[in-house]
Amino acid sequence: MYIYDQHDKTLIGERVAQYRRQTDDYLAGKIPDAVFLPLRLQNGLYVQRLAPMLRINIPYGMVSATQLRALAHITRKYDKGYAHFTTRQNIQLNWPQLEEVPDILAELAAVEMQGIQSSGSCIRNVTSDEFAGINADEIEDPRPWCEIIRQWSTLHPEFAFLPRKFKIAVTGAKTDRAAIQVHDIGLQVLKNADGEVGFKVLVGGGLGRSPAIGVAIKDFLPAKHLLTYLEAILRVYNRYGRRDNKYKARIKILVKAWTAEVFAEKVEEEWLQEIDSPSTLTDAVIAHAKAFFTRPAYEAVDVDSSETELQSLAAEHIAFAKWRDRNVIAHKVPGYCAVHLSLKPTGVAPGDVTDSQLEAIADLADRYSFSEARVTHHQNLVLGDVKLSDLPALWQAAKQQGFATPSIGTLVDMICCPGGDFCSLANAKSIPVAEAIQRRFDDLDYLYDLGDIKLNISGCMNACGHHHVGNIGILGVDKKGEEFYQVQLGGSALDDASLGKVLGPSFYAHEIPDVLERILNIYVDQRIEGETFLDTQRRIGIAPFKEFIYAKAA
Repeated sequence: MYIYDQHDKTLIGERVAQYRRQTDDYLAGKIPDAVFLPLRLQNGLYVQRLAPMLRINIPYGMVSATQLRALAHITRKYDKGYAHFTTRQNIQLNWPQLEEVPDILAELAAVEMQGIQSSGSCIRNVTSDEFAGINADEIEDPRPWCEIIRQWSTLHPEFAFLPRKFKIAVTGAKTDRAAIQVHDIGLQVLKNADGEVGFKVLVGGGLGRSPAIGVAIKDFLPAKHLLTYLEAILRVYNRYGRRDNKYKARIKILVKAWTAEVFAEKVEEEWLQEIDSPSTLTDAVIAHAKAFFTRPAYEAVDVDSSETELQSLAAEHIAFAKWRDRNVIAHKVPGYCAVHLSLKPTGVAPGDVTDSQLEAIADLADRYSFSEARVTHHQNLVLGDVKLSDLPALWQAAKQQGFATPSIGTLVDMICCPGGDFCSLANAKSIPVAEAIQRRFDDLDYLYDLGDIKLNISGCMNACGHHHVGNIGILGVDKKGEEFYQVQLGGSALDDASLGKVLGPSFYAHEIPDVLERILNIYVDQRIEGETFLDTQRRIGIAPFKEFIYAKAA
């Protein structure tokens, strides 16, 4: 993973010192609220319903054991002993004291972490595939390109105050696991017929009040022009994006208003003026970025012997068999695998992790995965480089910490925002609904029979829970001061990206488990052998679900 050089350390150190002065001045009454607001936001600090919330960047999801231990210490010293992993591969503290945030940022800087631009109207944390660099279907490891974008975008003076927040995702795999079609800019690493690396560029995707699927404006951008083309997109957006209405300020609104063709023409015109600018990437710059993402010291593994042992253990322990089937992923290096650490045990808010669990993950990473872990979009963690022969020991250790729930990809492996329990923007609570669903659907055999289902829950239209692209999406809404929940069907954030359609009138929180059960009954009754929930829903449409559910409700 990327290691800070002296330039990085100096930059982050100066930023921490600057924010400490700004905080001191604010607390002394020298800076008004309106002036302090953008200053704290661009250092990752929100003011939530009950307390401040500090969002900490984990670029493209990579986190070291050293950083995990530092996060554990920080949550214990400055918070209430737990933190929350988000859908942007970040981690949040929900209870820091405003006056202590500079101290937290200083401790983060000591382990090469920071919260710069994790909020505010700027380029946010660059996200990618949690299996980057280790999956066999990869065209090229996207992490060096993510790091190039991170360095370019951090404190970029031209893009510090955009019309609205801006999100970039990069995937290097043949199958999109980074949801690039629902980002402001999505980048797909490609190789042309001559073997040259480049990018397919999508713009205008995003969720929230006006959800949209991104559109391609460049089918093959040569790699050396990555930053010059991104600058052209950002300049067009910065110049023409709306600033009079924050609900219409995202780039997706501009792309839709102009059409993708007109937007592409504007970008091309801007780009051709600066195509050979200082931002053009040289071979040396690209090689420097790639040098940080080297192949670990993999050992030779007797695959046949390991498989025999694992199959014997699976025959003896059905729990191990289920865990391996659901939580263990194939690796491009023979004898190795990637392992999901589930953060979705029943009764725990999806994505929440305690200080002791952070330390346990660090220990597991040290012992089994070259001292690194990865944060996923689904609010779990992954150990990316585990020997097959270590799986039995890892399974036992993961069970002790509550990380071995064999439910990855199932209905209860849901995405869920913090909702009204924490967020001042939320219309309704998300966490109690998630827990009610976990408790209703606790039969693993039933979940396995249902197959892969993406269930996403958001507490408001800002869609931090990505409800628009859940196969089943749940949105908290406010009706005259009461909390209700709208259900959507048919969303996807994969290659077949689509936005879910609203089922009908919303429901009370206590009705949601019953509504889900009826939806699933329709699926089981209507599916053809081999069909996923999404396949069936797309084939039969939304009408059968609507008719059955509202007839029952009546």
